[in-house]
Amino acid sequence: MPSAPLASAILKASTLLAASLTVGVGVAGLSANAAPTCTFLQPVGGNGTSPIVSKSVGRGKLIGNTNWNTDFFVSQPYTSYKFFFTANSSDAKAQYPVEGYMKFSDGSNLQMFNTLMNPPMGTGKMFGPFAAVPGKQTTQMNFKVGASNDPGALGFSYRISVQGCR
Repeated sequence: MPSAPLASAILKASTLLAASLTVGVGVAGLSANAAPTCTFLQPVGGNGTSPIVSKSVGRGKLIGNTNWNTDFFVSQPYTSYKFFFTANSSDAKAQYPVEGYMKFSDGSNLQMFNTLMNPPMGTGKMFGPFAAVPGKQTTQMNFKVGASNDPGALGFSYRISVQGCR
């Protein structure tokens, strides 16, 4: 049996070791659970000053393109992506189709979400985060907000943006 001073020294050492392990685990846990750093992606055709795009839902066109699609450049690899949508106007009875896609360098794409929304004015929704696809190089993120067949959806205005996160 160890002497009293030796037993006391062992107890203090084991207490210090336990405390340092607890602090070490806490610090390691903190860094492992740290929030990702996210950056807003720039819209294709934007002016470079704002990553937020404001649009209104228009009628479908017989000739030419609608303004339902908005692409955002992916200029570096990210581990995940978030889509942000906010209603600037609303019709309580209208439904708005909202879709999001990842576009890849090989020309393929992956639909991330497809939903009908009826958001009150000023409210927003975040879609994601969506993990990057292993083995694929993401080049753009696409937001599509359309009028569907709902005449009440015409004229609906909204703001959208996309973030890439590491």
